[in-house]
Amino acid sequence: MPSEPPTPPREPTGPPRSPLPEHGRPADEILAELERLTAADLPVRGGQVTAYVYDTGRAEIHDLASRAYLEMLEVNGLDPTAFPSIVALERQVLDAVAGRLGGGTGIFTSGGTESIMLAVKAARDTAAAAGGGDAAAGRPEIVVPNTAHPAFHKAAHYLGMDVVTVPADAATFRADPAATAAAMTPRTVLVVASAPSYPHGVIDPVADIASLAAEAGVMCHVDACVGGWMLPWLRESGRDVPPFDLSVPGVTSLSCDLHKYGYAPKGASVVLFRDERVRRRAYFASAEWPGYTVINSTVQSSKSAGPLGAAWATMMAIGAQGYRDLAAGAMRAAERLVAGVAGIPGLRVLGTPDAPLVAVASDDPALDVFVLADEARARGWFFQPQLSYQGIPANVHFTLTGVSLAGVEALLETLAESAKAARDAGPPDVPAELTDALSSLDLDALDDEGFAGLLGSVGVGLGSGGQPEMAVVNAILNALPPATREELLVRFLSALYSGHV
Repeated sequence: MPSEPPTPPREPTGPPRSPLPEHGRPADEILAELERLTAADLPVRGGQVTAYVYDTGRAEIHDLASRAYLEMLEVNGLDPTAFPSIVALERQVLDAVAGRLGGGTGIFTSGGTESIMLAVKAARDTAAAAGGGDAAAGRPEIVVPNTAHPAFHKAAHYLGMDVVTVPADAATFRADPAATAAAMTPRTVLVVASAPSYPHGVIDPVADIASLAAEAGVMCHVDACVGGWMLPWLRESGRDVPPFDLSVPGVTSLSCDLHKYGYAPKGASVVLFRDERVRRRAYFASAEWPGYTVINSTVQSSKSAGPLGAAWATMMAIGAQGYRDLAAGAMRAAERLVAGVAGIPGLRVLGTPDAPLVAVASDDPALDVFVLADEARARGWFFQPQLSYQGIPANVHFTLTGVSLAGVEALLETLAESAKAARDAGPPDVPAELTDALSSLDLDALDDEGFAGLLGSVGVGLGSGGQPEMAVVNAILNALPPATREELLVRFLSALYSGHV
C-alpha cells in the first residue's frame, strides 16, 4: 500500500489519440471491428448468462424485435405531435400492461430506473402540492425495505430527498409492514414494496404495506420491474400469486419492465399511476426560453422510438398465451433449480422464491460463492454474485427465463462442478490489513492511473482473456462497509473507462 503521494499523471508524448478517421471507413471494415470488440461479451442467447438478458428461446421473436427497432430508430420521441406513431404505439403498450396490472394510466420509459425516478418525482410533487411531506421538518422521505432496488436511492439522490431503509424479515427476506409503518414520519411522501424483490425473488406483503400507507395518507409504489410481466401470467396459469398491483387498495403507482419478462430489447419499461393527476406530476414542462416547446413525459427529451417499436412488436408477436407458456416454463426451471440445489453439499437457497429468481448461498466456510462464480465463468456460464448486506449472506443469483427450462440440468451440473472446484480452491486470501487500509484510504488523492496501479499492487488485475479476477474483487468488496464499497466501485468504473484497468 503506497504511503507517498501519487505520481502526477504523465504528459502525452505523441499526437492526441482519436478513433475518428479523417475519411469514412468501409462498412464491412466497421462491422468487422464491431464483431471483434464484442467477441469477449457475455452471450445474450442460450440461457448460460443467468442475469442481465432475457431469452425466449425463439429466435424469430428477437429477430422481429430487431427489425421493428430499426424501423423506429430515427423517430424522435421528443415530440409526439410530430410523430403520431409514438402515441399510437405507446397507448397500445400501456393499455396492454394496465389491463393485466390493475388498470391506471401510464408512461413508457427507458427502463426500471427511469420508471422509478418518475414515480418518486410524482410522489414528491403530489405531496408538496397537497401540503404533505412536511417541508418545515426537512427534506421529503421515502421508506424502503433493505431489499428494494438501489434505483430508489438514486432517485432520492437526484431529486433532493432522503431514504429511510427498513430491514426485511431475516428469514423470509420480505418487507416488514410494522417496521415500515414505524419508519413513517410527517416527511414521508412514499413507501415502497417489491413484487418481487430482485435479490431473492420474494413478493413483499403489498396489501398490508399499502393499507398502512393509505391510513397515513402516504402514497405507495410497487416495484414490479422484474415481476410485473411475469406474475400475472403465473396467476392466469393457476399459480397462487398474492395481490400486488394497482387493484390493491392503497397502491398508487407501479413499475414494470418490458425488457425483462416482456422479452423486449433493452430500453422498455412502464410506470403506471392509479390517478392521472399523479401521472401529470411526473411530467416536466418549461416555457422559460424562446425556443421550441418543451414538454417531456420522461427524464429524457430527445430519444429514439426504437425501444417502443420493438417492445410493441415483441408483445404483439408473443401474445397472452405465449407469455403464459414462457412464465410457466421459467417457473418450472426455477423450481427444478431449487430442488437441485438441495442435493449439492454446502449450498442452500435463500428464502422461498415467488418468481423465477433464485439466490444460492454457501453454508460451508471452505466453499466461497465468489470463487464458485469464477469457476462457472470458466465453464462458460455466468452466475451473478451478490454481496452480503445487513446480515444477508453473500450469494449467487439466477434469473431463469423462457429458455432456461431446456438447460436447467446443464446449469445444475455446472453449479455442482463449480461448487466442488471452489471448495478445492478455497476462499480468496484477503488480509485484514488490506481491508483496513482500503477503508482509511484517501481515494481523492489518487488519479485513475494511480488507482489502477493500487489494484494491481494488491493482486486485483486482469485475468486471462481480459476479464477481471472477480472472486478477489468481490471478496474485498464484501469485507468492506457499503459506503466504502460505493467509493471503490466509482473509482473502478472511472479507471476502467479511462483505459487504466
